[in-house]
Amino acid sequence: MTFARTRLTALATSILAALLLIAAGRPALAAPATQDGPLPAAFAEAAARYDVPRDLLVALAYAETHLDGHKGEPSASGGYGVMHLVSNPTNHSLEKAAELTGQPVEKLRADDAANVLGGAAVLRSHADALGLDETARKDTGRWYQAVAKYGNATTPELARLYADAVYEALGLGIDIRGVQVKPQEVTADRGPYAKARDLNAKAEAGVLSTDYGPAAWVAASSSNYTASSRPSSYAIDRVVIHVTQGSYAGTISWFQNSSAQVSAHYVVKSSNGAITQMVREKDIAWHAGNWTYNTRSIGIEHEGYVSDASWFTDAMYRASAALTKAICDKYGIPKDRSHIIGHNEVPGATHTDPGSYWNWTTYMNYVTGGGGTPSWTTTVDNTTSGQFTASANWGTSAYSGQRYGSDYRFADPVASSDPAWYAAAIPSAGTYRVEVWYPSDPGYNSSAPYIVATSSGNQTVYVDQRSGGGTWKSIGTFSLNAGTYNVVGVSRWTSGTGYVIADAVRLSRL
Repeated sequence: MTFARTRLTALATSILAALLLIAAGRPALAAPATQDGPLPAAFAEAAARYDVPRDLLVALAYAETHLDGHKGEPSASGGYGVMHLVSNPTNHSLEKAAELTGQPVEKLRADDAANVLGGAAVLRSHADALGLDETARKDTGRWYQAVAKYGNATTPELARLYADAVYEALGLGIDIRGVQVKPQEVTADRGPYAKARDLNAKAEAGVLSTDYGPAAWVAASSSNYTASSRPSSYAIDRVVIHVTQGSYAGTISWFQNSSAQVSAHYVVKSSNGAITQMVREKDIAWHAGNWTYNTRSIGIEHEGYVSDASWFTDAMYRASAALTKAICDKYGIPKDRSHIIGHNEVPGATHTDPGSYWNWTTYMNYVTGGGGTPSWTTTVDNTTSGQFTASANWGTSAYSGQRYGSDYRFADPVASSDPAWYAAAIPSAGTYRVEVWYPSDPGYNSSAPYIVATSSGNQTVYVDQRSGGGTWKSIGTFSLNAGTYNVVGVSRWTSGTGYVIADAVRLSRL
């Protein structure tokens, strides 16, 4: 994580029904495995006590911490435990949890069960303040605004970014630390946040990074960096790699908080490698804990925690390495470990990031081009000859500028089997990353089912196509068989509202 500049010291009928579901491209889900153990029990108890949807509570914790309490150690923004209960000058959810549950703050910090209970209490308090009655509370989608409030974001855009990450986890499913959430259809009721800029989408004109095209731009508070005119004022000869000790949305929000006294030039998202720039490269971000190194370096933050390898995804490594390569090329920085360093390698550093789980070999191979591309990858568009099939019920549109290629397909959601399929020639059995591209629009589907034909049967995940469009979006890694067959489908069988979109998919061997 970044560190303030030194000079300031500072997410029979039943069989027939199941067969119909499978034929429709919606695999029947087996009964959830029994989830024994203290953490699953904690979520079940907290959800029941405070009448909060259990899966939503898990998704919120996943987005914040991947369900890791970090032994009571705080995050960079002062958040504690599985539910990231915060105690800092602008967020007092830890103290609020203590007030609501009657538990001492010390226990809420370090005890997982207490912390989950506290998080449920705080989330319910936000729902109550928003007027969610008993009927509304049974609809997971109606909790969206309460989730956004839980994140305590500094702007509506960041609140939407935070809540969208939680609901994305519900659509993709969760299986970590003995806790499971099956992929599910949820229509998130964004309310006023629907009008906020979608930071998950491809950057729009006027909000692009002027230093690095693939990045979005969200400015850090001017209280958290020093304006400068680098490289004329100071030569730039280092890239410093950090880990946020917090979530992507939470870190962006923290850097916009004037009391943080900390910043970095870039923040990289774990799940898909999305990048947000927060300080211009010409300016001096306060990230290294050493003023000289602040003046001479570009700081890159990576979503996650040093003690948890689950955050360090291939998508993150590749996106960050491409950024680092571009920085090195721009400023003539050698692409070696003397000039691309960890925060822990800064002279006088007291931080340990990126930590022992950061794979420097993989990262540097990507930076130097020695492994920067997957061993095999293919992209299938809705116009790819012989590889895309869809019935006449699927229309064709070029309406959105976020489309991949010349056009895309759309259809109304229906309770029947009519999927659009993408076929590919899979070269060998193995693990593949599946990414999807779609244009986003408020009128598109709130829970579009993507079917992946895995080696163990069809698996379905659900994607909110109202947001996050115009870019590649990972829907997970899957075991695929070798051969030429329909690998990915987009089903119309969903309770989600709006047109279901089928545009393009990309498969990469890992």
